[in-house]
Amino acid sequence: MDLDIILLLSLAALVAGFIDAIAGGGGLITLPALLIAGVAPTDAIATNKLQGTFGVATASASYYKSGLIDLRVIATAVAATAVGAAAGSMLVSNVDPGLLHRFMPFALGAAAPIGFYDGVFGPGAGSLYTLAFLAAAGCNLITATANAKLLNVTSNLTSLGVLLVSGHVNFAVGLPMALGQSLGAWVGAHTALKHGTRIIRPLLVATTSAAAVKLLMGTA
Repeated sequence: MDLDIILLLSLAALVAGFIDAIAGGGGLITLPALLIAGVAPTDAIATNKLQGTFGVATASASYYKSGLIDLRVIATAVAATAVGAAAGSMLVSNVDPGLLHRFMPFALGAAAPIGFYDGVFGPGAGSLYTLAFLAAAGCNLITATANAKLLNVTSNLTSLGVLLVSGHVNFAVGLPMALGQSLGAWVGAHTALKHGTRIIRPLLVATTSAAAVKLLMGTA
């Protein structure tokens, strides 16, 4: 792949990392960008996991250092997420690429359970994790965002491990994107910690709305 395309993908990853650290949904930028660049669907999903893992790990570390993540409270959720992500990743490794490409837009809006969805596709999972914490756990918005990042990094790492074995990860593209993701995520997490709900709420609405639009476009 040409260097200028890799650079553009890395810039897209930087923007995605910023958004993902605050509200999730960064994959709604990076996965379509990889597909547009000509990466095969299964390879795009696997490579997206590689670069996205760096972003959510960076964001999770920032939130953990701030004291917003209590590992004892969400340990069960982390374990369940890992199981779901592993199952989803094993499925995607064995699905026909043509079928995967046709099903992808629908899956962006039909994610249940979220860990399985994140293992299969991923985009929008961070927003769904946040909404789950808001609805089911009664967390406030900043705490829900922080906890969502830990589940997101769990599903990403689990999925990445499975997809690495399958040989679908494009390191030449994924590693430069990972640098952009990490930088964007660091800035995004610290922006969220500084401004709280004022920035999280509108971005969360925007990312979940984007996922809904993806669904409508894919089924129209």
